[in-house]
Amino acid sequence: MKVAVIQMNSVADKARNVAAARALMERAVAEEKPDWLLLPEHFDWAGGSRGDKLANSEEIGAGPASDMCRDFARRHGTFVHAGSIMERARGGERIRNTSVVYDRRGEEVARYSKIHLFDIVAPDGAVYRESDTVTPGETVATYECEGVTVGCAICYDLRFPELFAALVDRGATMVALPAAFTLQTGKDHWELLLRARAVETQAYVCASAQCGSFVAPGGEARHTFGHSLVADPWGHVVARASDGAGYAVARLDPARIERVRAAMPVRAHARRLREPVPARPIAAE
Repeated sequence: MKVAVIQMNSVADKARNVAAARALMERAVAEEKPDWLLLPEHFDWAGGSRGDKLANSEEIGAGPASDMCRDFARRHGTFVHAGSIMERARGGERIRNTSVVYDRRGEEVARYSKIHLFDIVAPDGAVYRESDTVTPGETVATYECEGVTVGCAICYDLRFPELFAALVDRGATMVALPAAFTLQTGKDHWELLLRARAVETQAYVCASAQCGSFVAPGGEARHTFGHSLVADPWGHVVARASDGAGYAVARLDPARIERVRAAMPVRAHARRLREPVPARPIAAE
């Protein structure tokens, strides 16, 4: 299977972002003819106020971002893993950070909402509070893509290996990770974590990232790391996007997965750890 990971610089302009995503996918299909395409996290929107995000959220299957991806998959006969979209949650006061996947006929085959929300203080003091706007997902998701079982994760999920282990338990041989890693964390942790998850799962990890800058509430410029890539089951990077918007392409080799898992059967060797026995208190004299 031939895969393409799309790299974007999304901003607070939904129409512009959807058009940019379509143009990059059109270019990838014309030049490389991939079977499967992955867009970045929030390819449809970046920055703006909480109100802006809510106003530009959409119902999956009834909005410009998801409609474009569905129609693109149907027209070009490719799988489209639509990075993540700001999905309107019930009540309209919050959103979900949601991936939706369309098969070659434009039929929805999977949907996953980000479980782990990015609530941190970055090394430069910038505060990120994803939970102020986003409702977390609760369900692990995989889907079948012509002989490949694809596991779903989004950005900050990358730091939680137990999610990746759960995906492998459900048969995943590839994990899709759309992301918008910050520049500061990305330069130290992005590739390290992606390769680690590939080694641990003995699966391909395909990661599409946001790059460049966008304007956050208050007019603050925030910067994303980019460096979209594909890592193989041995942890080697087999494709990488250059700086700026673009894409990278790789071919997945199912035999490679089988060889790695047969040579080092870590799942078969895994043992359930016992809880430590509490120490007995020393009796008073």
